[in-house]
Amino acid sequence: MPELPDIEVYLESLRDRIEGLTLRSVRLKNPFLLRTAVPPIADATGRRVTSLSRIGKRIVIGLDGELFLVIHLMIAGRLHWREPGAAREPRNVLATFEFDEGALYLTEAGSKRRASLHVVAGEEALAALDPGGADVMSIGEHAFAKALRARNHTLKRALTDPRIFSGIGNAYSDEILHAAKLSPLALTSKLSDQEIARLFAATRETLAAWTKRLREQAGSRFPEKVTAFHDEMAVHGRYGKPCPVCGAPVQRIVYADNETNYCARCQTGGRLLADRALSRLLHDDWPKNIDELG
Repeated sequence: MPELPDIEVYLESLRDRIEGLTLRSVRLKNPFLLRTAVPPIADATGRRVTSLSRIGKRIVIGLDGELFLVIHLMIAGRLHWREPGAAREPRNVLATFEFDEGALYLTEAGSKRRASLHVVAGEEALAALDPGGADVMSIGEHAFAKALRARNHTLKRALTDPRIFSGIGNAYSDEILHAAKLSPLALTSKLSDQEIARLFAATRETLAAWTKRLREQAGSRFPEKVTAFHDEMAVHGRYGKPCPVCGAPVQRIVYADNETNYCARCQTGGRLLADRALSRLLHDDWPKNIDELG
C-alpha cells in the first residue's frame, strides 16, 4: 500500500504535470472503482486542476468550483503518467484522466478491487473522508504522545491506525519501530516518556528520509515503480535476512492477511514474539481486515 513517502512523491510529480491544467475527460473502465454517485463524475470534465493534496494515504485532486477527486490506491493501486502519443497504456487500467499534455492512469494489479475513487463537492464533504489521524510531520512531540496514549494499542496497531496517525502503513511502521528499537507488540500505555521521544524522532526521521530517497530515485520522471519493498529497508519484507544493525536474522509475525517484520536482538531483547499469548493479543488488537489500515 503506498504510504506517506510514496504519496508525497506522487503529489510532487503530479503538481509538475497537471496543476493548472484542464481535465478534458475521465474514462472509467471498472464501474466499481467509483464509490459516489453525486456529484456525477461527468461534472469533473472541463475543470481546471487547482490543487493536489493528501488525506492520509488518499490523493486529492482539487478542481475549479470546489470539486474534488479523491483516490485511494489501497494495496495494489498505482498511478502512471503517459505523454501524448505514447505507444501503449499501462496494464490493468481502472480509470484514465486525460489532459492536453498527457494522461494519468489509475491501475490495480490482481483480481481484488480495493482501490477507490470518490467525487465530492465542497470542503465539508472532503473533510468527511478524513479518518482524523494526526500528521506526524506537522505536530510536536507532546501532541504525538497525546495521540499515542489516547488508546491502549500495540505500537504496530497505533502507528498504522488512520484514526491515530495519518499516512503510515505496514511497511514504514516496521522501519520506524526498528529505528526506534521498540517491539511492535509493546503497549502504548506502558511506554515511558523516553521511549515515546525516541519513537517520535524515529517516525519523523524515517518518513522524511524515505520521502527524500524516493524523490531522488524518481528524479524528473514520474514514479512508475512504487512498491512496499525496497532493498534498502532494514526489516520490512526482509524475513530471514540479516538485520543491517546487528546481523541477526529478521523475524516476522503473520496474522490473517497482515505481517510485521522485526529484529529480535534490536527490538525485543532477543525474545521471539511467538508465545501462546500472541494469538490472543493479535486477535484483540490487530486489524480485522485490510480496509482498517486505510
